[in-house]
Amino acid sequence: MSIRMLAVELYRAMKRVEELEKSLEALASDAPEVGQVMDELRRARAERDRVRAMMEGAKHSD
Repeated sequence: MSIRMLAVELYRAMKRVEELEKSLEALASDAPEVGQVMDELRRARAERDRVRAMMEGAKHSD
């Protein structure tokens, strides 16, 4: 995957994490959706970190 495509994917992943963090802040701590949002946030952060690592690897291999 090209660095440009990785950068676009990283941007999308970062925006998704920001979205979920804002959603989590907006929810009451006892809301039933908190667990689901936290799980989605955990997965989104993992995806962001994975894409970031791929991008770092691509930068160092050029």
